[in-house]
Amino acid sequence: MEAEANLPGDLLDADYANALPQAAAEALGGLDVVIKNAGVITRGLVTETSDADWNLSMGVNVEAPFRICRAAIPLMAETGGGAIVNTSSCWGGKNPGPNHALYCMTKAAIASLTQCMGMDHARQGIRINAVCPNEVNTPMLRSGFAKRGFDPDSAAAELGKTVPLGRIAEPEDIADVVMFLASDASRYMCGALLEVNGGKPVS
Repeated sequence: MEAEANLPGDLLDADYANALPQAAAEALGGLDVVIKNAGVITRGLVTETSDADWNLSMGVNVEAPFRICRAAIPLMAETGGGAIVNTSSCWGGKNPGPNHALYCMTKAAIASLTQCMGMDHARQGIRINAVCPNEVNTPMLRSGFAKRGFDPDSAAAELGKTVPLGRIAEPEDIADVVMFLASDASRYMCGALLEVNGGKPVS
């Protein structure tokens, strides 16, 4: 039977983020794969961005992944390696889009961090890559529609018409790519930013 762990906490708490890899390793009997997928999105221009927006976005999207990677890498190196999969975005990680300045900046930071760490730690047997989704049918996307006065179902369907594949991504579409990056099927990939966009560029 596989070990399970439930380690809830606040990613804005530096002590929690710093300790999470060790806690997971102790609960699971080791640490082979780390997948970081928590995120927040702030829309708007720089001039519309508050200090609270900055602190939340930087804390969850950049600082927590940095802290978790920093703590996880030595644990993985001790046991011969592993795989880390970060979540960047087509927005910022690959191409900046309009009206999402802070979000794009945080995802660009994760993309750059992934590329640097991918080179720096490959010799330790640690493969570090990032998935870069475009729009995904998640509660975060749907709450954004509702906040702007749109019906989430209708808005998601309309947005899907802008995608060459005919729909926005479902979480499973991204999860399958994450599992590929975490598995031996991607054994020769380090520091890669893998775009998953249904054929739709950022515009």
